[in-house]
This record gives sequence, structure tokens and C-alpha cells, in this order.
Amino acid sequence: MNIPVSFATRRTAIAALLRSRWSAGVLAAVLASGLAAASPAAAQGKLDARYEATLAGIEVGKGAWVIEVTDDGYAAAANGATSGVMQAFSRGHGSGEAQGRIVNGQFAPMNYMAITASAKKIETIRITLANGNVKESSIEPEQPPDADRIPVTDAHRRGVVDPMTGSFLRVPGTGDLMSPESCRVSTPIFDGRMRYDLRLDYKRTEMVKAEKGYQGPVLVCGVYFTPVSGYIPDRAAIKYLTEQRNMEVWLAPIAGTRVLVPFRMKIPTPLGNAVLQATQFVTTATPPKSAASRTQ
Repeated sequence: MNIPVSFATRRTAIAALLRSRWSAGVLAAVLASGLAAASPAAAQGKLDARYEATLAGIEVGKGAWVIEVTDDGYAAAANGATSGVMQAFSRGHGSGEAQGRIVNGQFAPMNYMAITASAKKIETIRITLANGNVKESSIEPEQPPDADRIPVTDAHRRGVVDPMTGSFLRVPGTGDLMSPESCRVSTPIFDGRMRYDLRLDYKRTEMVKAEKGYQGPVLVCGVYFTPVSGYIPDRAAIKYLTEQRNMEVWLAPIAGTRVLVPFRMKIPTPLGNAVLQATQFVTTATPPKSAASRTQ
């Protein structure tokens, strides 16, 4: 694929990728040790992960992700900042958080917020959801109108999740959590500006070992991006991501739960692979509330 993109445009697109979604609003993503030993009745767990972002093998950012899953809800918070060589081009940092419930075995997001800051501006995105529908959303400062941007309709704000909730998944049922079938999902996402789909498909299973924490199997899934609305079709980064067929996410489990989270994310770019890699992936399974109450 040959896309005529200037170096400055490439750098801007790559910086945006490293700051966003599966990255920190994601620089984000993850672990579980002892999943096989966890009780099938357990439905609660915590994750404390640290990530390093690289471009063509050179460090460009660092981030952290903390997730807590209970019997009936979840909360996640991420933060990240440019580091290494990227600071010579763009000093920035970001943070994000999401909360929601677990209904019928699936995540039902309620609140999402992401803040990104650079030398030029600070942007805050807030989304409130109920029953899979966006009730309120805002971007501060407000973005100027653009006639080339495909409008987001009311229909596009229904049946969606926020970007952070969309970056991990809960596998329903009681079967093998690490089955290839766990990879075969499509997630409709609204990030406050864009509505897009992320489709996963199984590629292979790998063994990984974090510097601290998880050691075991991960599901390697291909990632396929389809924009729906809220984007400008002629943007080079949108065209590149839409046509890309070599993006991957490596999913690892949170102990004590049926939740899989990114351990590693790879996005090929014109300048080399952009990789988000967990250096720490520590999770702790916690007993269900009923079990905890019996010990008191």
C-alpha cells in the first residue's frame, strides 16, 4: 500500500495513535497469574499494569492502566506521557477513566472521561451512557465545524461503548477463556468525536512473560478498523488505518474474572511498527462478595 504522506503528517498521526484509545484514553493495557487455579465462582479481580510505547524499536511513551472488576461492575483508569525521542517532537500527556456495570455478562458503560494535553492545548472529552446509548457527550474546547466531516447521527450514538471499555472484553459463558472464539468479536465504539467499529479475529496463541507479573498464554488477534462517522474521509491516517491488515492485539486474562485485556498492541506505520507493550502486568483475584462475607 502506497499512501503519499509527508513526514510531519506521519509524525502527527503516529503521535495521535500512541496517545489514544487502546493507547491512553489508551496509552493503555495487562495480566493475570494463576487463572487456571482460580475458582470458577470467582468473578472479581484487579489489574495493575505498566506499558512502554515504542516506534521502530525506539521508546516514545510510557503509561499505566489500573482495572478493577467486581461481581456487578467495573472501573478503569489509564494515564500516559510521551518519553524518550518523542519528547523532542511533542511533549504531551493524557489520562482517561471509565466506569460501568456488568449486565447479563457484558459491560454496560456509564461514564467516560479523557484528557489530553500538549504544549498547544488541553482537550477534555466526557461521555455519559445508559443501556448502551450515549446520553451526553462533550469536547472542550469545542471543535470547529468542518463540512468535510461525516456527521454523527443519533443512530450512531446507540448500541455503543466508550473507547476504554471497548479496549478490553468480557468473555461470556463458562468455556475456555483462551479459546480462539474469544477473539472473534466486533465492538461499536463512540469516542466523543468518532463512531467506528473494531473487529477482532483470531490469528494465533503465544506465550509471554512480563518483567513483573504475568507469565502464560495470550490470544493474538488481528484488529480491523472501520470508521462510521465523525471523521474526514480524506485524512491520510484514516485511510491508512482502514486499509491496514497487520494490526494486532495480544490479549491476556485478569485473574479471577472472564475479562481479557491488551498485553501488547502493534500498529504498522510508514516509519516502522508502533508497539504498546506491558512491562508490568500484575493482577489479583478477589473472592466474591458472598464468600468474603462468610469469612467475617
